[in-house]
Amino acid sequence: MNLLLATNNSGKRLEIQALLSDIPGLKLLIPSEIGLQLDVPEDSGTYLANATIKAKAFASRSGLLSLADDSGLEVDALHGEPGVHSARFSPYPGATDADRRALLLQRLAGLPRPWMARFCCVVVLAHPSGQTTSAEGICPGEIIPQERGMNGFGYDPIFLISGLEKTMAELDMTEKNQLSHRARAVQAARPSILQWMSRAD
Repeated sequence: MNLLLATNNSGKRLEIQALLSDIPGLKLLIPSEIGLQLDVPEDSGTYLANATIKAKAFASRSGLLSLADDSGLEVDALHGEPGVHSARFSPYPGATDADRRALLLQRLAGLPRPWMARFCCVVVLAHPSGQTTSAEGICPGEIIPQERGMNGFGYDPIFLISGLEKTMAELDMTEKNQLSHRARAVQAARPSILQWMSRAD
């Protein structure tokens, strides 16, 4: 059974591939591999709505079961920001992950530490028929002012995981797939993936 990941983000693909590679008969695809170019606006106010819109759009266009996620970093000192706007936190076009990290630390400068935060992720599975199911994962931690680690992407180098003296970017893939918000959401979605596979049979 083919499962289309509604992203061309190589970091996300590697994480999800590692999490689901043990499911017999499941083949993961990304849009570029099937010649699909689809730009879906992620402008809703919740992770669930954004992921649902994206998953349904890719499933409808591809005719394949599709998995989409939306995730964000919520910082208590910033009243939950950047949240659903994490990937679009910088107002400048072409901003990089490093630019967004720098902006976040600039916003936090002068505010009392610790800067408690959490990564949140919602994944949505969508069938071409329009039926969907969702799962959520949360990873608590705090923001630190110095970047640490060479793995991961986004805000990973400045996110220190609660109960672990490592940032998300200091984890290897095995560790990350036990602790990250996306890993927890994808693992929570496994029963639904298996259920869809049994229906396909």
